[in-house]
Amino acid sequence: MNIGWLNDFSDPYLKTPGGQGTFLSGIVLGMIAKYQAGEGESIDAAPMFKQIVFGKMQRRDLLRHLSRVPELIRVYDIPYKNYLELLSGKAGELLLKGSSEMGVDGNFAFSVAFLNAYDYFWKIFGKSEDKE
Repeated sequence: MNIGWLNDFSDPYLKTPGGQGTFLSGIVLGMIAKYQAGEGESIDAAPMFKQIVFGKMQRRDLLRHLSRVPELIRVYDIPYKNYLELLSGKAGELLLKGSSEMGVDGNFAFSVAFLNAYDYFWKIFGKSEDKE
């Protein structure tokens, strides 16, 4: 798992452990939403997408969603289980190190990660789906 490239971002929020945890959480939840939606469906059809209040999320909302990741991975039979569990664990660890609220910066970072989850996911694990 390579998350060192997060330091390439110049945003001060992403330089904090809490900011990186928020970003990684967006990737995890975005991947779950992608596979909940199913093939050929838009991501806004996913139950996860409908549960997230974009732009108004608070830290406790994010922690609540992350606490359900192990269950969601199993219920929806989401591929790359081990990778998602590793990433979710790292996101949780970073969130526990940081204690600030998300605010506008956190909501923006989360949204960017959520919407680009697939690309960032493979950037972290250094593979492409074609190789799986």
